[in-house]
Amino acid sequence: MAYIPLQIPPGVYKNGTEYQSKGRWNGSNLVRWYESTIRPVGGWRKRSTSQLTGMARGLINWRDNNNNRRIGIGTHSNLYSMNETGTLTDITPASFTVGDPDAVLKIGYGYGFYGSSAYGVARPDLGQYTAATTWSLDTWGEYLVGCSSKDGKLLEWQLNTASDAAALTNAPTSCTGLITTQERFLFALGAGGNPRKVQWCDQENNTVWTPAATNQAGDFELTTIGSLQCAKRIRGSTILFTDVDVHTATYIGPPFIYSFERVGSGCGVISKQSVAATDNACIWMSGSGFWIYDGFVKPLPCDVSDYVFSNMNTTQSSKVYCVHNSTFGEIWWFYPSSASNEVDSYVSYNYREGHWAIGTLARTCGTDRGIFSNPIMVSTDGYVYEHEVGFAYDGQTLFAESGPIELGNGERTMNLTGLVPDENTAGDVQVRFSTKFYPNSTEYNYGPYSVNSPTSVRITGRQIAAKIEGVKLTDWRVGIIRFSGSPGSMR
Repeated sequence: MAYIPLQIPPGVYKNGTEYQSKGRWNGSNLVRWYESTIRPVGGWRKRSTSQLTGMARGLINWRDNNNNRRIGIGTHSNLYSMNETGTLTDITPASFTVGDPDAVLKIGYGYGFYGSSAYGVARPDLGQYTAATTWSLDTWGEYLVGCSSKDGKLLEWQLNTASDAAALTNAPTSCTGLITTQERFLFALGAGGNPRKVQWCDQENNTVWTPAATNQAGDFELTTIGSLQCAKRIRGSTILFTDVDVHTATYIGPPFIYSFERVGSGCGVISKQSVAATDNACIWMSGSGFWIYDGFVKPLPCDVSDYVFSNMNTTQSSKVYCVHNSTFGEIWWFYPSSASNEVDSYVSYNYREGHWAIGTLARTCGTDRGIFSNPIMVSTDGYVYEHEVGFAYDGQTLFAESGPIELGNGERTMNLTGLVPDENTAGDVQVRFSTKFYPNSTEYNYGPYSVNSPTSVRITGRQIAAKIEGVKLTDWRVGIIRFSGSPGSMR
């Protein structure tokens, strides 16, 4: 009797129809493909001792000069500091302008004519919308600096928990974000309400913003039709992102201080927090797909883009938040699905192995490990969580589901009679099967089957799909599962 291996390439393919994913994985939740095995994503546990006020849209961690580990968190209504024991301190300035928890499309009364659009057809792009408020957070030495997209002021907190953050002296207002460059300049993005203007302070002095012969303060207005959204540091330059294009800022010294160059168009970010930076590259989500900059801007082929963008609540796309998980070489984007007004789903890309995964997880912001042993993220419940620790998932089911598996060109049926597992520990997973004779014909379901030993099954179909589910809260591994069986007749 022949053995048929379930030997499927790593990662999910979910573009087009289900049949187009034949021989590939078609769905997943909280699992990853890593070093030739399927394994669970690490679980999470609560890190903060109390809830945040407002919806968190920005997070950073850093170490101060006394070696204390700190976390800064911005919500639409507050700015917080959290110490390594999980104690939150509200450091919101008294004059802070509270932002918006959700994006609001201005399509109500006064923004269109009654009966101008057909029912069930997307409205024409005639009105503006207010994006959900997000934070741009960085450090200035050991101090925390930040800017809320609604408040617009450049704030600095000097680590005293008895004092709030305060607006930087002489700094521009009505900004959309900030970044500290590698050369120790503070960039204000969208400075003074000009969506194309980058303004920077004197080197090493974030209270001097007026250019003079004795300093290196300055400003530059980008040649772009877009609006500045965010910036990232990579080796050798600072990358500036608008909602339309991408620019580089390279330090050249006096008298011009920085040179600017547009390096990509039609690839603007989908949100202010949709970019991750590695040592020498940036990867981001755009409304036109996924992109990468590694010296050149290039589209990043994505095996799940059709699913992600058709499953996204684009009205709330300003909530998309990107987190780098360097341990596994992954970039995660958290986004609101079409069935939700808040972040509830994710798509991840393994840039070391070149494959994708999808799933559900409600995290509004987060940051990579480094200062702390594990990634730190904030849930929609207002608590801060430590991730990739343990195997508790709040009741979620972990799974990897294949597309159709066929023999040859699918002209023969398959008769499966046995299941031969390949696990690190027997009994940690179970397998379900579904069969069809044609892509759109009736589906028949079988299982679940425990795969803690060779298992007898009786399954017949021209197309067979398998679903592997984690049943134990352990660090399980699945390699190549095999089936015993034989090809059936031509039917």
